[in-house]
Amino acid sequence: MLVGVPKEIKKQEARVGLVPGSVREFVHHGHDVIVETQAGSGIGFSDDFYRAAGARVVDSVAEVFAAADMIVKVKEPQPEEIAMLRDGQILFTYLHLAADKPLTEGLLKTGCIGIAYETVTNRFGHLPLLAPMSEVAGRMSIQVGAHNLERRQGGGGILLGGVPGVAAAKVLIVGGGVSGINAARMAMGMEAKVTVLDKSLERLAELDMRFGGQLNTQYSTVDAIESHVTDADLVIGAVLVPGAAAPKLVSEEMVRAMRPGSVMVDIAIDQGGCFATSRPTSHDDPTYLVHGVVHYCVTNMPGAVARTSTFALNNATLPFALEIAERGYRNALRRDPHLRKGLNIHRGAVTYEAVARDLGLDFVAAETALG
Repeated sequence: MLVGVPKEIKKQEARVGLVPGSVREFVHHGHDVIVETQAGSGIGFSDDFYRAAGARVVDSVAEVFAAADMIVKVKEPQPEEIAMLRDGQILFTYLHLAADKPLTEGLLKTGCIGIAYETVTNRFGHLPLLAPMSEVAGRMSIQVGAHNLERRQGGGGILLGGVPGVAAAKVLIVGGGVSGINAARMAMGMEAKVTVLDKSLERLAELDMRFGGQLNTQYSTVDAIESHVTDADLVIGAVLVPGAAAPKLVSEEMVRAMRPGSVMVDIAIDQGGCFATSRPTSHDDPTYLVHGVVHYCVTNMPGAVARTSTFALNNATLPFALEIAERGYRNALRRDPHLRKGLNIHRGAVTYEAVARDLGLDFVAAETALG
């Protein structure tokens, strides 16, 4: 198979679909790789690194899309990239379609095969290709939250861990999944007072056993969310419904009741966000105020630490990408039900039920689409 790696063009995005080491693996297995020039330059990989790994480096992205059987990316394709996709071409990347109907309709028109990192599962029902970026985003959420609590950033002038004689900040994490756990670890490490809300009693028990009295856990209800949100200095939205739009768990009324200078970080913004007042922002202009509360809603948070994020992502995606290249997408998806969960778009059909439901589009089961 000929695998194509374009340079990411989303604003402030320096990650790359394959690092040179991953390219070498494809070449070792008998596949060809074509890479757009400067694709890895943002994280310290010149074209010479890719050539040394066995890739063919070309000057234009059009050459990559025209030649490749499978495009391996990081972020969802932008409009100019969608225009270059063709019928039957495999696209393996993050898609987050449930929050973006124009993107979904654009991909449907191309006839491509869209396999989304964020809905691939493993035998435990976890999301192994989303987990690395959830870990990064969870850890970053506390870092950016602490920074935005500073007065200069619009925050209330609060030090997350406090000092002797002065209370530490109250941090609320809505959602106890991968990103929520990583956020909790960082917040506790900075000596904040941390509460995690989740609807899974099993997950809450795991967190209690793991962290003991360092962490306050509570079952998530509207009442619990309202009580903790209005009292928090920093709220982290870490809710995920695989492949579907995030539920709006924090209402505008709750935000209005928060102290001015409080901070909200919405990790779920790629899936539409879990705060009613959330709207996507970029690394260039990451925050805005609503009712005096600072909102940080950057859609590609891990892009800020692009080198770490790229290696973490490649570690997770490489085995699946190789499987597709080795067997062809039909055989690979028929053989592996967990990889098949990643199929969101197939030649003009939506093949992930939650995406079809959230966007009001027709659904075709992946098994039916694959024949």
